[in-house]
Amino acid sequence: MVAGCASSNRWVSVRSTPRNPLTETLGLLTRQGPKPTERTMQLLRRYDLADHLQGDRATLLSEIDAIDRREPSREHLYAEAELAYVGAKKAEAAKKSKEAFELYGVSVLQSYRYLFDGGYAANSNPYDPQFRRACDLYNGALEGTLRIAQANGGLQPGTSHVIHCGDSDCHLQVQLKSKGWHREDLDHVEFVTDYEVHGLRNHYHNFGLGVPLIAMRRHHADAEPDEQFYPPDLSFPITAFLRIESDAAPQDYVGPAAPAQSPAVAGKPVTRAVLELYDPLETTAVQVADAKVPLETDLSTPLAYYLSQPALDDNRVSTLGLLKPDKVAQLSGLYMLEPYSPDKIPVVMVHGLWSSPVTWMEMFNDLRSDPYIRDYYQFWFYLYPTGQPFWISAGQMRIDLANMRQALDPTKQAPALDQMVLVGHSMGGLVAKLQTIDSGDKFWKTASDHPFAELQADDPLRKELANTYFFAPNPSIRRVVTIGTPHKGSDFSNDVTRWLSNKLIRIPSQMLRGQSELFARNPGFFRPDTTLRINTSIDSLSPHSPFIPPLLTADPGPWVKYHNVVGQADDDGLTKKISMWIAGEGDGVVSLASAEVEQAESQIVVPADHMSVHRHPQSILEVRRVLLAHLEELRKYPYGTGVHYASSTADPAPQVAAPRAVSAGPERVSAGPSREPATVR
Repeated sequence: MVAGCASSNRWVSVRSTPRNPLTETLGLLTRQGPKPTERTMQLLRRYDLADHLQGDRATLLSEIDAIDRREPSREHLYAEAELAYVGAKKAEAAKKSKEAFELYGVSVLQSYRYLFDGGYAANSNPYDPQFRRACDLYNGALEGTLRIAQANGGLQPGTSHVIHCGDSDCHLQVQLKSKGWHREDLDHVEFVTDYEVHGLRNHYHNFGLGVPLIAMRRHHADAEPDEQFYPPDLSFPITAFLRIESDAAPQDYVGPAAPAQSPAVAGKPVTRAVLELYDPLETTAVQVADAKVPLETDLSTPLAYYLSQPALDDNRVSTLGLLKPDKVAQLSGLYMLEPYSPDKIPVVMVHGLWSSPVTWMEMFNDLRSDPYIRDYYQFWFYLYPTGQPFWISAGQMRIDLANMRQALDPTKQAPALDQMVLVGHSMGGLVAKLQTIDSGDKFWKTASDHPFAELQADDPLRKELANTYFFAPNPSIRRVVTIGTPHKGSDFSNDVTRWLSNKLIRIPSQMLRGQSELFARNPGFFRPDTTLRINTSIDSLSPHSPFIPPLLTADPGPWVKYHNVVGQADDDGLTKKISMWIAGEGDGVVSLASAEVEQAESQIVVPADHMSVHRHPQSILEVRRVLLAHLEELRKYPYGTGVHYASSTADPAPQVAAPRAVSAGPERVSAGPSREPATVR
């Protein structure tokens, strides 16, 4: 579904030909067609086989194989792999898929032997350019094999395939090697080499052996509790690695792919192989004999592919969330783009006004690419309707976080969930901060001077109001990073924008009816400027909003640490000059005076405007620094017992200096509840 629209999507486009490192080496796109390298031609001339190149490819390969049995040499293996690959490309061009399938299989097997077969006197020379070409042949031939297998029944874990490779048969089983994903999750795969990434600034592709794939997740019965947090049509990265297990005589083969009586096996030696499908977020290298082999991985293309869905169009989702909050309310909540891990600390990203979780993809792509960060952290995203007052969204987030904990860890056995970090951009920073403070009765006094107990309301509405105005800091949240957040409101919320917002934002009729009934049942109960009459997010962000002062003075949980990133835009261009004139010095929407906070542990100023401050490299590096500092503090002062990541034997965290323009906030009296493990109320 996505591939059909990808060519016009800003995230990915379909390549006219798949990316292939052998294109130049073997002349894959030349008018004459692919041809062997000069080094392989030299071997053919040495054995007087050059004239055989135009004949039957299987016969030529058999002749080289016979030479190798007499005079074992890795050069022969490489020549077979290369000649088989060139033959497969020609057969594919001639629409002979069966022949191409078999030749690709020969190329994979012989390149694998070149790299790993211990039966040869000399080891592979990693400094020889031929070694890298052998790796490319392995990857390219494996991809060619997988493409044809995909077109003829797919690559489902648990299935088997037979590849006739000249004088032998290869029996291949498909296995999913992942702790997080299950075989039922895999619907089908796309090939990373078919796509070009456009929407992400950085493309994280690591070189090694294997074929990076885009796996499409399938909804299935008997789902685990965490699967309710996966978005529809999720795609995720997978790397396919073919492991050659053994050669056996026909009578010795007992695998499920072909019984001993199978005519495909009769009279031929059998090679057993396993196609291992790895999640590169879990596994980046595999052991083959005595060698640790890095996997070829790509984290960015599957992410861009997923984001290319029409349903995730950021403009559409963010505009709906602003102008029609009730439409997005049905989709709001926590989302995961990777399997839940009870051993990893959640980083929850909260978007801002007129936005959606897609706005975090630059930061997510960069942070997740760091092996150390992804070993200890998992990234979640919170979606909420941005047209409603931010304190309503904060109340809903409190409920959603509690429901998440109940679903994932009802007996509170996962200490990593008690070390949560929130990252909020713009209004999302206020939503995040409201998860960490003690309301007392300060916020209720923005609505009424009367005790809440005297309020006349039906139980559902009463419960909703209590959740909005009375709350305790979430004991599982340890740090909050706010980026471009209007801590003291924004002057962009002025008479004009508030008038427009009240005209354009469609307030749910149920909410308006509830307000009318509430005021009717409680005459004279509410303040003239009650926050209950503030219906839009634009109104709620006004510097004169009654909710802002108590938010600035409310007591945070003594275990919470705040970090702040402030945007400072230049004044080039008419639009920016107008923004600066309205909002003052700052990011063009939030002034410096409003964005800065005194109680932050750290605070930096980033040269970026409001719409890009959370995507700026300095902001991403600051979040990374905070995450590493959080791990380091856990190692020194573990909160509770049994926190394995607090005393990990893994390599120490990278030493990261504080970024430029950092000003440390006041020292906090308490570094956190180190006396006892945190629990969720």
